[in-house]
Amino acid sequence: MNRPIPIRMGGYGPATTSFSRGLKLIGDRLAAAFGDQVDVKYVWNIMDLGYRAEDILWLVEDGLLTLGYQSSSYLTDRVPELGLVDYPFVFQTTPQARAAMDGALGEALARALEAKANYRILGWFENGFRHISNRLRPIRRPADMSGMRIRVLPSKVHERTFELLGAVPLRMDLTEAIAAIKAGTLDAQENPFANTVTYGVHKFHRFHSVTNHFYISRPIFFHRPTFDAWPARLQQAMREAVAAAVAFQRDLARQEDEASAAVQPIYAEARTLYPEQILKLLPRGM
Repeated sequence: MNRPIPIRMGGYGPATTSFSRGLKLIGDRLAAAFGDQVDVKYVWNIMDLGYRAEDILWLVEDGLLTLGYQSSSYLTDRVPELGLVDYPFVFQTTPQARAAMDGALGEALARALEAKANYRILGWFENGFRHISNRLRPIRRPADMSGMRIRVLPSKVHERTFELLGAVPLRMDLTEAIAAIKAGTLDAQENPFANTVTYGVHKFHRFHSVTNHFYISRPIFFHRPTFDAWPARLQQAMREAVAAAVAFQRDLARQEDEASAAVQPIYAEARTLYPEQILKLLPRGM
């Protein structure tokens, strides 16, 4: 009797995040299609087990996990081409960014990543546009960031961007950043609103600035030898499940961004900072 094919999915956030729910959709589709031919299990948040967020990379590459996701910036030292999408204000809108990552650009970056890592890339989750939060003061112009110690992803482009803004960029894993924010030794961080709330940063940072400075994607990567050894039917089913999960996760990410508790105070603060006649010119108004 054949043993079921083990499929172990991992991430670094609670089960309630759009990323975890995307993984669950993948697992549910495979379980429905293959029944007891597959054995699907999840590790929603590897940080709960004492790992760093960046450890998801080697956990998948070494085959301890079958698949995972991680912000592409974590891989730019190893795959310099990924730095192209780390530049500030490369994308102006979410539809524009999604079209690029689902098109020739995303395909080229996936192939570059596969050429330098033991991965098979099947799609891109959306981390989305990023904003700055800090504990010191409102940010209305670059000078307001002067001397501000800000956590950045492990990307030379991100680091250089904040140097040019006058801040003091510090590369930190997410685990280190959360600890430093709680301790008050780190002044600022940048993330989508949903991430800021998920990791509790909004409890320590009073000031939130809508900057949209970077748009980040998260490749969905597989342990390549494992994926390539699967029967063709399972490979195709996984490709289809990932495509469905990407669409599902992106919609959830949009909802999370709109619903995040950190958002409402920003609009309230904006109404005290800018003339009403200017605010009315914005597409959504305030």
